[in-house]
Amino acid sequence: MSIYENLKKLNIKIPKPPDPVGSYVAYKKTSNLLFISGQISIDANGNITKGKLGKELSIDQGQAAAKLCAINIIAQAKKACNEKLENIKNCIKLTGYVNSTNKFIDQPKVINGASEIIFAVFGEDGKHTRAAISANSLPLDAAVEVDAIFELK
Repeated sequence: MSIYENLKKLNIKIPKPPDPVGSYVAYKKTSNLLFISGQISIDANGNITKGKLGKELSIDQGQAAAKLCAINIIAQAKKACNEKLENIKNCIKLTGYVNSTNKFIDQPKVINGASEIIFAVFGEDGKHTRAAISANSLPLDAAVEVDAIFELK
């Protein structure tokens, strides 16, 4: 199945990519690599999933927030590739940051939400390496932030 068929099957609509909230660019291409800056858990309407895992938010809520991050990563990738996701060869790495309490230890379970979306959309080309890291806070009190590295065709 193509990336676009997968998106349709998953009922994922790619939003307008969010603008950076600081002094950086949303993505950077170099040679055949595409680096996507950290994308927070913000939906197409601008609503941010906020809070701390292990306190206000459950693992399921964290996974949903991570899925939003992955959708925003795909939106940035689409923009970087002149609206042609087929120019992506594969996903190399995701790094996920989870706004969590000191005792919360399920960061990998939360970031699975992002990994599963990337794999579901890009198929075998979506398999990637990954890190899942705890953070005591994230920008705008976001629950999750994920960045990505893709290889381009």
